Amino acid sequence: MSTIKSLDELKKIRAQMKSATELREKGQEIEKLVQVKVSMGTCGIVAGARETLDGLMEEVTSRGIDNVVFTQTGCMGYCHSEPTVEITLPGQDPVVFGDVSGNRISEIVERYIVEGELVDGVIPVAYKTIHE
Repeated sequence: MSTIKSLDELKKIRAQMKSATELREKGQEIEKLVQVKVSMGTCGIVAGARETLDGLMEEVTSRGIDNVVFTQTGCMGYCHSEPTVEITLPGQDPVVFGDVSGNRISEIVERYIVEGELVDGVIPVAYKTIHE
């Protein structure tokens, strides 16, 4: 185990631990939260999914929105539209957005997560369940 050499290092470790604890606590009532899943398959990473995840997290944090939980997922099968993001609002079906980067990040957070209004770039569901 390494030695902590500065107050900044200690603050960084504290922030990491607090973040991990919050994620565990939020996970207990996941259905009451906005769930954001960023596709981190190979094609997504190449298309900028890491930057998209960072941008979404920064946007939500800067707006003081605290009912959002972020996760990474593998390939969603929408390679042509990477980076892709699946967002599930409480009590609603998931919606997948394609080509999520740059200014689209703040647009999706503002209009969909905050206001509940769909924006351009939704990838339609291309399957049916056995119940349909």
